[in-house]
Amino acid sequence: MATAERYIFRSAAMTFLAGLFVLTAMIWVTQALREIDLMTGKGQTILVFLNLTLLTIPSLMFILAPVALLIAVIFTLNRLNSDSELIVMSAAGTSPGRLLRPFLLLSVLVTLFVAVVSLWAMPNSFRGIRDIITKIRADVLTRIVREGQFTTLDQGFVFHYRERGPGGALMGIFIQDRRDPARVNTYIAETGVTVENDAQSFLILEKGSLQRHARGDRDPAIVQFERYAIDLAQFGSEGPGAPLKPRERLTSELMRLDRSDKYIAANYGRFKAELHDRFAGPLYAIAMALIAFAFLGQPKTTRQGRGYAIASAVVLASAVRALGFLISGLIGRSPTLTPLAYAVPIGASGLALLAIFRPDLLRLPNLRNRPSAPVKAKGAAA
Repeated sequence: MATAERYIFRSAAMTFLAGLFVLTAMIWVTQALREIDLMTGKGQTILVFLNLTLLTIPSLMFILAPVALLIAVIFTLNRLNSDSELIVMSAAGTSPGRLLRPFLLLSVLVTLFVAVVSLWAMPNSFRGIRDIITKIRADVLTRIVREGQFTTLDQGFVFHYRERGPGGALMGIFIQDRRDPARVNTYIAETGVTVENDAQSFLILEKGSLQRHARGDRDPAIVQFERYAIDLAQFGSEGPGAPLKPRERLTSELMRLDRSDKYIAANYGRFKAELHDRFAGPLYAIAMALIAFAFLGQPKTTRQGRGYAIASAVVLASAVRALGFLISGLIGRSPTLTPLAYAVPIGASGLALLAIFRPDLLRLPNLRNRPSAPVKAKGAAA
């Protein structure tokens, strides 16, 4: 790599890292402020708060890294043009391909970074968030819920106990679960304790009954029990049983889906959309860099033309990424649209390369310079 190319690569890389750090920090702060209730309302330590909020960073980087790369390429090319370096390079015979080389190398490195985040770091972080929330729910039962009070642990999930007994046992437990619209489950038990088994937390109820009242039935079904275990992981899930959501599954698990599983069968489109989004998402880094270069890779001598090129690059890149999000949502409903998840970033990259190396094929006619038709003088013969 020539000295000029190393200079351009270093400048763009430093700008990318700075932009990624600033964007991630800004979004992370806004997300963290939403979870401040962990310390103020749920009695958790600052370490738990930081651990939970920091686990959201991989998902932020998955979205923000291509955006930071777009900003870095635009900023670097604009600065090169403002300092007349781009004009000097062009006059010295530097080809578009040679000028593109450091940006393309950076975009490949960013693509690999986003791929690691998408395929490995992000699903593991979501699973870590799930585990922390489960432990927080258990702590809420043993430390935060006050005796004699009815406390809503989750939307439609009400917990109450009369008093605390020896060894931290909860006495006189009442639980009502209305999260499933099809039925209402009511638990009544004399005592209960929370235990952990294989990193899972359970509430063990002793000497009680379970009333299940299905919608449309006049009388509930009542089951007496001596011991009954409730998985506390279900408090933070979308429904009973706490199945792993698509984003919480490892990539290897998404590639080997068991269609016999009822939850997977009912949400098969969402699982396929998540899998292909993890593979297609990193490709947007290359698309963003090429779109920015296509608009700003040529030297411009007027600020007005430069501003128009920057605005056009931002608008087109935003439209491409928004289309990718739209396609991902449509795949969840119709898995047959899966090829479009890859067609959007690859197609955008191909058109950008065409605009860089063969601009004549995409150039629209300049209507403002088109010669006007001659105006006939008054009284002239037809």
